[in-house]
Amino acid sequence: MTNTQNNLSPHQDTDCVIGIDFGTLSARALVVRVSDGAELGTAVHEYQHGVMDSIFTPNGTALPPDWALQVPNDYIEALKNAVPAAILDANVHPDNVIGIGTDFTACTVLPVDAQGTPLCEIPRFTDRPHAYVKLWKHHAAQRQADRITVLAAERGDAWLQRYGGRISSEWEFAKGLQLLEEDPEVYDATRHWIEAADWIVWQLTGRYTRNTCSAGYKGMLQDDSYPGKNFLGTLNPQFASFAETKVAHHLGEPGSIAGFLTAEAAEWTGLSEGTVVCVGNVDAHVTAPAAQAVHPGQMVAIMGTSTCHIMSAEHLKTVPGMCGVVPGGIVPGLYGYEAGQSGVGDIFAWYVHTHVPQRYHDEAAERGLSIHQHLTELSEAWPVGSHGLIALDWHSGNRSVLVDHELSGLILGSTLTTSAVDCFRALLESTAFGTRMIVETFIEAGVPVTEFIAAGGLTRNAPLMQIYSDVLQMPISILASDQGPALGSAIYAAVAAGSYASVQEAAAVMGRVHRSVYTPRPEVTGIYDRLYAEYRRLHDHFGRGAHGIMHRLKELRREVTA
Repeated sequence: MTNTQNNLSPHQDTDCVIGIDFGTLSARALVVRVSDGAELGTAVHEYQHGVMDSIFTPNGTALPPDWALQVPNDYIEALKNAVPAAILDANVHPDNVIGIGTDFTACTVLPVDAQGTPLCEIPRFTDRPHAYVKLWKHHAAQRQADRITVLAAERGDAWLQRYGGRISSEWEFAKGLQLLEEDPEVYDATRHWIEAADWIVWQLTGRYTRNTCSAGYKGMLQDDSYPGKNFLGTLNPQFASFAETKVAHHLGEPGSIAGFLTAEAAEWTGLSEGTVVCVGNVDAHVTAPAAQAVHPGQMVAIMGTSTCHIMSAEHLKTVPGMCGVVPGGIVPGLYGYEAGQSGVGDIFAWYVHTHVPQRYHDEAAERGLSIHQHLTELSEAWPVGSHGLIALDWHSGNRSVLVDHELSGLILGSTLTTSAVDCFRALLESTAFGTRMIVETFIEAGVPVTEFIAAGGLTRNAPLMQIYSDVLQMPISILASDQGPALGSAIYAAVAAGSYASVQEAAAVMGRVHRSVYTPRPEVTGIYDRLYAEYRRLHDHFGRGAHGIMHRLKELRREVTA
């Protein structure tokens, strides 16, 4: 799209920014007016290759369990399609766009050469799975993550407590160690082991700037240092220089300028060359200012395929199982905390695709509802607790507070009279119980949670949100935008472009939230207390017990599928 195609002229009083949210299956662009946060236009582009988690697309090779790959060119195609379409939808002149902000799922990481070319695009590596993007939910590096955790604990390294005492298989160093040990040739060819959030900004600006958010939460950067050579070399002698040669790079703070749009990127997007491009960021973290959650005690749950729990506090505390705490990780001047659940919407989707009889799908179609809506409404007809079930929400492992992706899901209490609706309801409740576990862990660690704000696609499920309010026994506020991460990225872009002095100031004007949309129902909170007590017993028995049956089942699966 060129400047003449929309037949508009730029106006100084209609300055806009664009937030681009790169999600798990698609990217969305959002045009936002700087003066008041009005959302003027949006567009979504689905990735051609989606998520490669069973079949490796280039040659049809079956992938091992727990793999999840993506194709980086899908992100470029999203820029070429979603951004021009959003500008057209907004009906604004490209010259009115003064800044671009981006966010990405994390830790989503890929190997590139010195010029930023993904190794999967180099002919000799196109048939090598390790040369592709490892999506956040690539959990095949659990063994490497466990070794990092054990070594750090044995050495008494203080930085381990900044991550709740355990390192996740989702993160940069675990995935990097897996790369070295399973495909050393690709590892040797890797110049930068780079977050996709930073790679896409590199493609927009021609410059590589590493964002401090990903570096702190996913790259174990604490007190300006990564784990040292001695530590990394103990894991594997060839891994000793990983941090300094493949990870460390010039850092940029959230809300600062990473560079300016190149001529090539301007042609992709239909925007003006030289437009300010903000430092990259993580999807969950940028959602906090979109929900005006920039003050201590406000926890934001970004609920989609998984859930991230983000909040800020004035003091540094050790919260068991947190994903990280980083100074200024969300907004300057406060400690930013992160926790999360590895599967939420993914669990519901798995269940309806694999366990729900066809008659329910037919009924949903006849009613003009999605299968999720239909099952949710059916489940509301019965009293809380009448299904006699408890589920563990670990179908994609446990991110917080156990930090163990070798754990697996469970539904306990089923009988010959248990229905598909009963199980679906139990799974909805299990994710609320998992969130309560996280909230209580924060509170017990001295990090108060005074407000709970939900964001993301699952907030459209009103009965689910009511369950969360009942289980948490807290009011639930709702982000008043369907595009939380994109709006958040736009807010950071407005700060980078100089329209606001701080993220807090921009959030007050551009962010939006509906307060206390859902409140606890006294008649059911007592029943949920009893169910939650049983959830905690199961949680500790299978997650902290010594028998390790879930681990052994995963190990057997790997053996027979190798």
